[in-house]
Amino acid sequence: MNKFFSFISSIPSRFRSLPPASRSVIFCVFPIAAAFAFTYSSSHNTSSSSHPTQPTGEMEHPFLSSSFNIPWSHMAAEHVVPDIELAIERCKKSIETICTNHLGEKSDESGSERNVGTFESTFLALESAQEELNRAWTFVDHLDTVMNAPALREAKNAVLPKVTDLFSSIPLNERLYTVMKVFHDECKRTGKIESMSQAQKRLMDETVNDFEKNGANLSQAEKEKLTKMNAELAQLTQKFSENVLDSTNAFEMLIENEEDLRGLPPTAVAAARQSAEEKGHPGKWRLTLHMPSYIPVMKYLDSSEIRRKLWEGMNGVGSGKGETDNTELIWKILDIRRRKAVLLGKKDFADFVLERRMAKNGARVDEFVSDLHDKIDGFFKKEVRELEEYVAAKTGKEEAEELEPWDLTYWAEKMRIEKYDLDDEALRPYFAVESVVSGLFKIFETLYGLEIRPHPTVDDGGDFEVWHKDVKCFDVFDVVGVKEDGTRDLKHRGSFYADFHPREGKRSGAWMNHLITGAHGEPHSGLICANISPPVNGKPALVTHDEVETLFHEAGHLMHHLLGDVEIKSLNGIHIAWDAVELPSQIMENWCWERESVDMFAKHFETNELIPQDLFDRMIAAKNFRAASFMMRQLSFGKMDIYLHMHVDKYEGDLDDIIDKVTETYVPRTKTKAPSLIRRFNHLFSDSVGYAAAYYSYMWAEVLDADAFSKFKKEGIMNPAVGKKFRDCFLSKGNLDDPDVLFRDFMGRDADPTALLRRAGLLVDGQK
Repeated sequence: MNKFFSFISSIPSRFRSLPPASRSVIFCVFPIAAAFAFTYSSSHNTSSSSHPTQPTGEMEHPFLSSSFNIPWSHMAAEHVVPDIELAIERCKKSIETICTNHLGEKSDESGSERNVGTFESTFLALESAQEELNRAWTFVDHLDTVMNAPALREAKNAVLPKVTDLFSSIPLNERLYTVMKVFHDECKRTGKIESMSQAQKRLMDETVNDFEKNGANLSQAEKEKLTKMNAELAQLTQKFSENVLDSTNAFEMLIENEEDLRGLPPTAVAAARQSAEEKGHPGKWRLTLHMPSYIPVMKYLDSSEIRRKLWEGMNGVGSGKGETDNTELIWKILDIRRRKAVLLGKKDFADFVLERRMAKNGARVDEFVSDLHDKIDGFFKKEVRELEEYVAAKTGKEEAEELEPWDLTYWAEKMRIEKYDLDDEALRPYFAVESVVSGLFKIFETLYGLEIRPHPTVDDGGDFEVWHKDVKCFDVFDVVGVKEDGTRDLKHRGSFYADFHPREGKRSGAWMNHLITGAHGEPHSGLICANISPPVNGKPALVTHDEVETLFHEAGHLMHHLLGDVEIKSLNGIHIAWDAVELPSQIMENWCWERESVDMFAKHFETNELIPQDLFDRMIAAKNFRAASFMMRQLSFGKMDIYLHMHVDKYEGDLDDIIDKVTETYVPRTKTKAPSLIRRFNHLFSDSVGYAAAYYSYMWAEVLDADAFSKFKKEGIMNPAVGKKFRDCFLSKGNLDDPDVLFRDFMGRDADPTALLRRAGLLVDGQK
């Protein structure tokens, strides 16, 4: 999910928005959103421009808008503080009303006026009390990730402690906990719970568990200590994220001689030229640390010296002993997380976070990561040795030797091209963004019974507002039948925004986020963001196959949100256990490798021809090239993450030395010691929780997605019946049940732990 880009994730999911999901080195990910005040017909066939416009009365407080057409143009920095403070005040009043209605006035300690209440007056009332603030803060947080500017940053930081304090206070509110616990226990005692819906029972269980997990039973002094910790975590993680963004944007390298760019693909050269011109450097080429610039340099540029400088620049992000150095922030964040977990009765932060996820505890995660490491270690060592031998042969050296870290990607790409006669740049003309997106939509339409249409923005003469002129909007409809006149009978399922290209003020990586979760039967709203190669010299944006996978991944998260069909908003869509939330996203990457589906989106931008069969065959042959190295890299992050969050109290000294010891057998040895990416690792430290003690989730979900896709492979990758079953059993169910139950409903059995290794070609005969 990224997460996101995230919310106050130290607060339980019943009491706040979770972070958004994503796939990038930044994060992503995940969710309570809000309702909106407009009802849509259950069967309409109108144009998508039928969305209601923004009520003028809400313009005074744009962040508190309840309109489905979000008024982005009115959301200025000066509105953040008054709007959020108003939402906080309203939330507090609503919560106090819940307590008073069921327990009497606050001063009455006798309990004589206790009213057990109803599901609507207790659990649903608590959801409603937080809705406006959840929605408003989601908007603030989103704009901070895509249009970061000093005024907005200042306004967000000014109100962040108040937001954190409120959401921290909810599970610590003794009267509120009493209301929820009394009703929950009464339903069990009287048997009333048996007549309640599955969603109602799930919400009650999840809410009471959230209260108890997050301090409801602490003493008053302990509650005050926890509140202070939550506030400090929110501020430290926000600063971490700002430091990463600022130090990333601060770096640039100007190239004056085009000969220095030898080896760089023409698309990347043109993009560097355009970037320099936009920054007032005509006649030069500008290289940055943003991925569309950085990756081609490290992969293709012949100049090892320039690669080294960019590599050093990337490793300087969040480092350098200056204002943007994150080292001390990391230690502080780790320490507070540990102390918080201990205060809440857990051995360490990993056990605190994982208790109600699929993995259950840190020891099981460590075992999962270590087990995968051991199974692929032989393959990994073989790949490292083969690359060193290849470089030695190409450079005329008698013996293989360790490589420089800035040379690894460059020589690996050289080796791949030679071995498979495949250059990613040869594929790029077939991946124009508009064609890729159109084909992706056709896949969703076929599998899930949908129709997806562009929705004109204000910049295009339509009614939907956006936060930047490059953003596009789309509407998603369920096809529910055929009308008498032969036209499709459609029901509005949701809408989303797409923000694909990099710019300053927008964080790096790719992510999905919810914006609005509609009431049951009403549409949802979300977004996908990426930083893929922009259009250059009048040509369409042509992307790499890796970028295609990224788009499919984030769109998978988006469909999980938009196709949610649970009656309780906070249980809908992506509001599920963190280590399962990547399944709907990662499974979509499989459609980037199948001839039938690839032909739906890969067409030459000039000739409209499909990828030639021989080129496609070479792409498939190269799919698992250095698969063990990629997997081991992911495992190294998971090992570093879980170990630090389980054992931070045991370590002092240099952060890199500690990580080197923990991940020694997970990374290739290089001539120059490569520092850890931990100081720019937004996944772990730009949010109070985020992917902390949970980076393993990517590999965990890959096991699930490799297995789940086998059903599509067996019964047809474009089979609507299989798509419908996946939608009905998993995508629509959200947190209605435990993820392993939902997975079994789809597959008819538990997950096959060997599925991932089998797909990657890393399964030894007889291995289990």
